[in-house]
Amino acid sequence: MIDVLVVDDDFRVAEINAKYVGRVPGFRVMARAHSAAQALATVEREQIDLMLLDHYLPDQTGLELVHRIHERGYGTDVIMITAASDVVTVQSAMRLGALHYLVKPFTFAALRARLDSYAALRRTVDRVGGRGGVGGQEQIDRIFGALRTVPAPSSPGLPRGHSEPTTDLICSVLHRADHPLSAHEVAAETGLSRATAQRYLRHLEQAGRLRLSLKYGDTGRPEHRYAWVTP
Repeated sequence: MIDVLVVDDDFRVAEINAKYVGRVPGFRVMARAHSAAQALATVEREQIDLMLLDHYLPDQTGLELVHRIHERGYGTDVIMITAASDVVTVQSAMRLGALHYLVKPFTFAALRARLDSYAALRRTVDRVGGRGGVGGQEQIDRIFGALRTVPAPSSPGLPRGHSEPTTDLICSVLHRADHPLSAHEVAAETGLSRATAQRYLRHLEQAGRLRLSLKYGDTGRPEHRYAWVTP
């Protein structure tokens, strides 16, 4: 069994998330915490494999908590579950080693996809480790690829292959921008590839959430630029 700590300052949300975890085979909730101090005390007291972590906590941010846990040498894995969708927080979570990032609100299917993906990662690591450790690039690729073996389901209204967190991330960048942005600029802001950014931008423009304009350069080939449409 994979032992989980659910961390959220909202008691009701923590209970809902815990019930979601309880519906996924192979996972069990060991405890709930509603502050960074409670979460850290639980990690120190219990053997926690995975922490579902909100960023907005009353005494410390979730990312500050992750940093403290790593400083103290605990090997608890982290999946961020939070309303924070700004680029700085997302990138910081990646740098601190968060394995997934799920933006609120979300569905049970979205959480289950990430938990199944995490379970697949653990099985892959155990399988490779059981053969005496990593033996080469193929085994390393298998470990890194395990988190992508169970794709997150598309949210209602999104095309196949599109995810709500990525959509929210791009919308956040466009919403803050004071001028239209190109796909290249959006990719640079979000850390996505240009092709992925272009695909999401095209969908958002067709859905009426972005306004498309053309900027002509010296080559004569127009550059597509996108701006947030204020309701």
